Amino acid sequence: MRTVEGKRQPCGSYLLEYSVICRLKNLKNAFEAKYGESPLFYTCAPGRVNLIGEHIDYCGYSVLPMAIEQNILAAVSVNNSGMIQLANINPQYKDYKVSCSEDIAINKDDPKWYYYFLCGVKGIQEKFGIPRLAGMSCVVDGSIPPSSGLSSSSALVCCADMCQMHGPVHFFSGRKRHCAKLIEFHPLRATDVKLPEGAVFVISNCCKEMNKAASSHYNIRVVECRIATKMLAHHRGLDPSKVSKLSQVQTELNASLEEMLAMVEEVFHPEPYTREEICKLLSITSEKFSTEVLSANTQQETHFKLYQRSKHVYGEAARVMSFKSVCDSEPVDAIRLLGDLMNQSHVSCRDLYECSCPELDQLVDICLKSGAVGSRLTGAGWGGCAVSMVPSKKMESFLKAVRDAYYTPDPRRAAMEKQSLFVSKPAGGAALFLED
Repeated sequence: MRTVEGKRQPCGSYLLEYSVICRLKNLKNAFEAKYGESPLFYTCAPGRVNLIGEHIDYCGYSVLPMAIEQNILAAVSVNNSGMIQLANINPQYKDYKVSCSEDIAINKDDPKWYYYFLCGVKGIQEKFGIPRLAGMSCVVDGSIPPSSGLSSSSALVCCADMCQMHGPVHFFSGRKRHCAKLIEFHPLRATDVKLPEGAVFVISNCCKEMNKAASSHYNIRVVECRIATKMLAHHRGLDPSKVSKLSQVQTELNASLEEMLAMVEEVFHPEPYTREEICKLLSITSEKFSTEVLSANTQQETHFKLYQRSKHVYGEAARVMSFKSVCDSEPVDAIRLLGDLMNQSHVSCRDLYECSCPELDQLVDICLKSGAVGSRLTGAGWGGCAVSMVPSKKMESFLKAVRDAYYTPDPRRAAMEKQSLFVSKPAGGAALFLED
């Protein structure tokens, strides 16, 4: 097995774990049994854990994720069948096929696993102006827990992208030892962030799933941030119609994050705002508020927590930059400082953004009592995973303590423990494998 990463190179440039090799062999067998031919190539995209920076990317602020060893694999052949055929190793996920001549339709109200794959296909088709898609057969296998905040859906979209681009396009991939990434969005760029020696990151799933695409929690938060943006802009004499992200207000005012936090305290009251109050303050009609500010699935909302949401966003954006600064400067007490920032992040997510849940709060509390210096929810929240920073010398005792306190007492959690509690070092990026 050799890989494509930036360009074609020998297999030694991309270290494959034995478990991944076994999964690739299993994938090949499943593909041949399903379609009667061998795959042309394999794609791989890792999950990721956000170490800090929750619910601020869509507000224009940087986040700090780390690729993890759990991933999505896909075995693929490109053909002249005129069909896209998708299957999954997990029988829970049903097969799907669609004609290449059909317009790919995504039903947002009925999320299915294959829609994420089709989103990737459709995105590449639109980006590069591909008039007609090639036929494709694909079998997918995943080791990322679904609906856990570890980007299983994003990894699947990424695999689909590579399936479409495998010919002329080179892929970015690779890993620097013990590095995470600072991802900035304006402009889009990624910067290596060297993590301190002497600590590991442990991921623990609270075993409560929250399908972001099937609920309105996420969309309500997006809308609340949009309203807060317009309110702050109006207060400072900016045109509210010209801004939609909290970062844009900061940019327009040339203010620091500390100044934006002070402005939040000055402008907003802690009590939820009603539609009527917002419309009056922004001097807009209720109809305009519904059509230009609210989204399709938030039309029924009547109250909006602007103070809490904006305070979280500006505070979390500041914590991300502090996290990177500590990693860059490498102080003696770096692990403690990073742990403090992670703890502050969880409190903010829990109390201000209200995207935690009792199970996550219990798990984070157990992780801290078990020896973690920092622990927080990761991903969208309302379920899913916590990420904990644990001194390396305490790793084994930490895992045992969390297992005994959170997983073993509950039969359902105990059955899921092996795939729910694990240590992950920074993993490689997306790759394409070719069989020798």
